[in-house]
Amino acid sequence: MKLDFALILTALTLLCGAFWAVDKLVLAKRRGPDGKPNETVDFFASLFPVLAIVLCLRSFVYEPFRIPSSSMMPTLLIGDFILVNKFAYGVRLPVTNTVLFDTGAPERGDVVVFRYPGRNPPVATDPPVGTDYIKRVIGLPGDVIGVRQNRLTVNGRPIAYGEEAIYVGAGAPAAIEMTGATRVSEALAPGKEHAILDKWSRQMAFGDGEYVVPEGHYFVLGDNRVASDDGRFWGFVPEANLAGRADVIWLNCANWACMDSFDWRRMGEVIR
Repeated sequence: MKLDFALILTALTLLCGAFWAVDKLVLAKRRGPDGKPNETVDFFASLFPVLAIVLCLRSFVYEPFRIPSSSMMPTLLIGDFILVNKFAYGVRLPVTNTVLFDTGAPERGDVVVFRYPGRNPPVATDPPVGTDYIKRVIGLPGDVIGVRQNRLTVNGRPIAYGEEAIYVGAGAPAAIEMTGATRVSEALAPGKEHAILDKWSRQMAFGDGEYVVPEGHYFVLGDNRVASDDGRFWGFVPEANLAGRADVIWLNCANWACMDSFDWRRMGEVIR
């Protein structure tokens, strides 16, 4: 069962807020200025301001997110800790994700975090619906995206690809396993150039076909085109599933201990 951190944080904030309100509005009057507060009530009430600030920052400003897989290599590596801009695509309520007011929409080439919409029919290896995913926006509502041997067309226009090089992975085992893949530059739009991992051979192309993006949905791919579970296999991301835009890497640790795997060179790197 997937734990919903936003739901847990919201519930704790409301609970502590209730203790805070009872203490301030009811118990404080009963005990008077020199009375001793109830320790249990005082403990939970004291947590309320901290939890409220964390909830607001996480819901409306920036949310931290850790990259768990190799699907966005070479742009994002396993162990990258990133900040997700929560107001880029509309200010949303926590838990329900209801839009309070619009602030923009994804652009082609944005790296976005979203809730996994599920596959139809599902397969045994699927993660729970609602699991946080991160991919790059390729197709906007109404677009026709062509995929052939890991090369893209958008509405019939071929995407420009640049110089190829052999990729050498480092750090996590999954990254090292990608050594020998081809690193290629891909320009989805002017100023939107980024690198992808393409293939070891043309026989390793996946998901060839044509994808017509429905209104209110987006077509997304991982930058690691030979090792990404993305829109080629489970379809489109509804607008309501968007969580935010990945903006910056603030830390990189290939393991949670972060003792022997810290890479300071990635700190502050803007995600393109």
